[in-house]
This record gives sequence, C-alpha cells and structure tokens, in this order.
Amino acid sequence: MDDPVHAGLQRLVRDLNRIYRHFPCLHYGDTEADGFEWAVADDAENSVLAMLRYDHERRSAILVVSNFTPMSRPGYRIGVPFSGRWRQILNTDAAVYGGAGVGAGDRDTQPVEAHGRGQSLLVDLPPLATMMFICEHDRNHEL
Repeated sequence: MDDPVHAGLQRLVRDLNRIYRHFPCLHYGDTEADGFEWAVADDAENSVLAMLRYDHERRSAILVVSNFTPMSRPGYRIGVPFSGRWRQILNTDAAVYGGAGVGAGDRDTQPVEAHGRGQSLLVDLPPLATMMFICEHDRNHEL
C-alpha cells in the first residue's frame, strides 16, 4: 500500500462496499424492475450513462452517473425524480482516490426539464469517473 495508486483504489473499494451496505436503494430490487430506472441511456455521443436506484417505497433514490470518456463533461444536465438538494456520496475522481477532484459537491435541482423529468441537476462530470448522489430529503440515510 506504499503506492498512492494502490492506496487510492483500496479506499475506493472500501467506500463502495460501505455505501452499498448503508443505502438500501443500491441493493433493493436487484432482481425486480421497480428498483431500477434509467436516467440517461441514450447519450452515446458523450458516452454518459446514468441510472436511478429506488428504495422499496420509491420515496428515496440514488442517482449513479458515469462518464466513460477521458474528457470532462462540464455542465451536464440530468433529469431527476425529486426536487431539492442531492448530496454527493461518491466521486471516483476525488483526490482521496487519486483523482483530480472534478465535479465535487452537492447539487440543487433546477426546474428545468431534462430526460423527461421536470427537475434536473447540473453536474460537472469528471473524465472516466462515476458519481453517486442521494436526494437530501432522505435524512434516514446519513453516512
């Protein structure tokens, strides 16, 4: 673990496991359609995919966004099902994982239509990275 790259990857895997255990949205409905929904599945031009994972009552959601290119995507708009603040719970480009820290931070929705939804988030997508956000109205799932 003397190599910073290896240490960063170890921290990322540790945090991914902790997040998966802590947030029911990420494991509820793994075998059922109502636990999952595409947020962005048709943006081949930018190589961006985004999905929503819901809890069993569909009152809480986690947005998972991935940029599969080596280029940043600043100001990328994604439609979301709930208005309010979305708290970032993971950014694989964070400095602690060996990344540059692009796109860090929470986001507030805007009443701008995107991907068939009336509310959306504006995010700066880091290159070759995945970010996760949970809607702040879900106070039962603080880390």
